[in-house]
Amino acid sequence: MLASLVAAIVAALCYGIAAVMQAVAVRAASRRSADHSQVSAALGRVDPGLVVRLLRQWRFLASLGLDLAGFLAQLVALRRLPLFAVQAIIAGNLAVTAVLAAWLIHVELAWREWLAVAGVVVGVGLLGVSAGAQGATGVSGQFKFALIVAVAGIAVAGVAASRLGRAVRTPALGAVAGLGYGVLAVAARVLPGFSLTELVRDPATYALAAAGIVSFMLYATALESGSVTVATAAVVLAETAPPALIGILFLGDHTRPGLAMVAVAAFILAVASAVALARFGAASEGNQAGTGAREHTQGEPSVSWTR
Repeated sequence: MLASLVAAIVAALCYGIAAVMQAVAVRAASRRSADHSQVSAALGRVDPGLVVRLLRQWRFLASLGLDLAGFLAQLVALRRLPLFAVQAIIAGNLAVTAVLAAWLIHVELAWREWLAVAGVVVGVGLLGVSAGAQGATGVSGQFKFALIVAVAGIAVAGVAASRLGRAVRTPALGAVAGLGYGVLAVAARVLPGFSLTELVRDPATYALAAAGIVSFMLYATALESGSVTVATAAVVLAETAPPALIGILFLGDHTRPGLAMVAVAAFILAVASAVALARFGAASEGNQAGTGAREHTQGEPSVSWTR
């Protein structure tokens, strides 16, 4: 169990470090001046060569490797830890991103954000102390097929959310994307193993892959349509609470004896603190390295800072 806890923390670190590396790569890849960036944003244009230049940046390529390493570590963590612990710890990657952003790209953190970073650290620590080993409850084939149906439902809900009015479109898309990431976590949890034969034969594998693709597309759409903070906060809430409940109700997840209330408080503290750091959910192309984080607006190139 200790190895799984370490794996979850490693996953959060990998995701958080990768996010900042992507932000640095975006700044280095942009060849436009501040004035050109503002004009292009006003005209709703995206630099078509940005992605090509990003792929030439070693930092960006390394960040993709870190994202992959983080995902593999998350899979390891889900083998032994309850879903409520893993998902809350993974959400803590925003604290890693915030601290590194303050150090490397000179993003100024308000005292409330430093308090939120501390809240993530304390919440994750308490979760590690209070979480019991994952339950041994098996799931049926129908449960795994239900995950595929859930992904299809999430895709339909995402299309519907994209047609909503501007005021509610971004949080709706973020919440639906978060549900998709939650399905991904549940699917990863119920995989029987990682051998090629087991993966090919198990419906959870296809649910995991489909959930990852659909969620990424919906989250990208949410960023394009509105505020990073709103979209990321909705993702964090939707990808943590529902899987935690599913793990407790259907997968046998539990806390250590006598520490249930500690686990509940730690989960709420970690997730609430991550939501408070939601503006670090994506890297929008800034004018200068020292200007601080800006909210993403439609027409600005951006790089996702989350899975």
